[in-house]
Amino acid sequence: MILDAGFLISIDRSERTAHAFLAAATRSDTNLHTSHAVVAQVWRNGSRQARLSAFLKTITIHPVDDGRPIGRLLAQTDTSDVVDAHLVIMALRLGHDILTGDPDDLEALTAVLGPAGPTVHAWP
Repeated sequence: MILDAGFLISIDRSERTAHAFLAAATRSDTNLHTSHAVVAQVWRNGSRQARLSAFLKTITIHPVDDGRPIGRLLAQTDTSDVVDAHLVIMALRLGHDILTGDPDDLEALTAVLGPAGPTVHAWP
């Protein structure tokens, strides 16, 4: 599962819904991923974000190293959010779904991919 900023914010705030999701992910042996760009969106003060810091050590964080496919996807959709496009490209590459607080934005990106596009799940 690819995680967007909304979920990481829920972890940082220690929200019950995030803990329930993590328990279910652990039970089902679901691998969790995000992007360094998403971390940059939510990281503000490490000394006050101990929960988020600890959580980030348990998941795979991917660099933004695939600029060309991201740019092509943005051109195809006439959109400009590099972070959202990167999540879609990551999901395609890894064969995972995306968990996001902004499903409409991500669905606009995945729609052009047709049935091969990743599934977008709304958070919470």
